[in-house]
Amino acid sequence: MNINGILAIYMFEMSRFRRTLFQSVASPVISTSLYFVVFGSAIGSRIQQIDGISYGSFIVPGLIMLSVLTQSVSNASFGIYFPRFSGTIYEILSAPLSYLEVVLAYVGAAATKSFVLGLLILGTAYFFVDMEIQRPIWMMIFLVLTCTTFSLFGFIIGLWADGFEKLQIIPLLVITPLTFLGGSFYSISMLPPIWQKISMINPVVYLISGFRWSFYGKGDVSVGLSLGMILVFLLICISILSYLFKTGYRLKE
Repeated sequence: MNINGILAIYMFEMSRFRRTLFQSVASPVISTSLYFVVFGSAIGSRIQQIDGISYGSFIVPGLIMLSVLTQSVSNASFGIYFPRFSGTIYEILSAPLSYLEVVLAYVGAAATKSFVLGLLILGTAYFFVDMEIQRPIWMMIFLVLTCTTFSLFGFIIGLWADGFEKLQIIPLLVITPLTFLGGSFYSISMLPPIWQKISMINPVVYLISGFRWSFYGKGDVSVGLSLGMILVFLLICISILSYLFKTGYRLKE
């Protein structure tokens, strides 16, 4: 394992993160704060408690997932796409690094950025609502798994995209709508039976449900099923990446 090579790519990606703090951190935190003001304070004051939890506190896990999913995909996809766009990818491919080490570096950096952002939004939430995390260890586990899995997914998008506009298609037209429809601002049990069944097709439901369970001990589906769905998606992303690297898809062109 070429630790020095992995750290070189990782530190380069993290230095870019530090240079773009406003875009990478301040912008998502400000946007999420506006959600707390609008939904938690203005709308939340007119909505009864959900499962015994105040509405402002109820939406915290969903808002964190909304930002973490979007940023994980965006960070990882841009991280690998830009070297392809600029041509520096060939320097990386010619370096004494295996495909696994390249993925560890880029995905590790993207997951770290999203993880830090998730913790910052969590800290911001304490300024707006009263809440208590019942299972902090499980909360960290779900957050790490989600950041890692969707960073892998973003890495796949970065390999697939052949233009900057394609980098935004999946986050804007797929990830964000699925997150909004995945129970970020409501409980799936509040929907009519037919829509509850349809919602179960949405994989983000399981992510948000498990993450919310770590906060309040309540979720729309069992925690075992939530954890299982995350692991299945993780394995799917690893399998796809393995195939892409073996075939040299969009890397050797």
